[in-house]
Amino acid sequence: MRRLIRQSFSKPSPPFKASIWGPFFCLLLMVAKVLYNTISTNEKGFYMYPKKLLDTYAGNLKIKKTQKLNGAVRIASLSMYPDDILCPWSKVANCRKLCLKSAGLGRLESVKDARIAKKDYYHEAPEMFLDQLRCELSNFIKVCKRNNVQPVARLNVFSDVAWERHQIPQEFSDLFMYDYTKTAHRLGKTPENYALMFSYSAEPEYQDSVRKALTTNVPLAVVFDQVPVGSMFLDREVIDGDQSDLLNVQAGPVVVGLKYKITEADQSDIDSSRFIVRAA
Repeated sequence: MRRLIRQSFSKPSPPFKASIWGPFFCLLLMVAKVLYNTISTNEKGFYMYPKKLLDTYAGNLKIKKTQKLNGAVRIASLSMYPDDILCPWSKVANCRKLCLKSAGLGRLESVKDARIAKKDYYHEAPEMFLDQLRCELSNFIKVCKRNNVQPVARLNVFSDVAWERHQIPQEFSDLFMYDYTKTAHRLGKTPENYALMFSYSAEPEYQDSVRKALTTNVPLAVVFDQVPVGSMFLDREVIDGDQSDLLNVQAGPVVVGLKYKITEADQSDIDSSRFIVRAA
């Protein structure tokens, strides 16, 4: 199950991290951000762009469980508030109202504001955002290596950004990355160190994407009201997907069964949703 992770850990570091200019560039970026933020604030009076993008302390419950169950790994995650650009297929899949963005701590206004700030940063200053992301990933990998743990990243906790288009997995080949996606044409096209799971919905307009995903060996993530572990769905065995995403993403052609978590969606949205599969 952990073969892909081990392989990615053994690969050489990318030029960005190997160069002596890496730390110096990160320092310059921090100084530039401080100067920029002193004159750029939003309507609430906060700094416009966040000082830190990555959560490297497993603040997300699923990431915490994954990290705990998989031994010597440490996971960095990026939580951006989704929109039509960051999660382009969510409208077709009709999952926006039921999104986990508003589950758990996501109901807190401060948490929501932080996720929105990262989203705005990505849209408004993409080059600065990506430079900061590279700096934080570089530093994260160095810390992991010092502590002899495998560096892993999930950069789409609530979004669906094709990070391979930004060359992130290519530049950090010793970092194992994984994500859920609703963008079927990405499947089978990511670098070896970037694994994906496809997110299912029964919405009619989404079925071409589902059929395309079923032709691959990529795990299919399905949200159930009650997960029917051991049964078959879409001719694939259903496994318990609420334990470890690192096991899920390397499980092959199975259905990763996920139990629906309470969000801000009202009962009528839940009852009418084709994103949630009723097991009964």
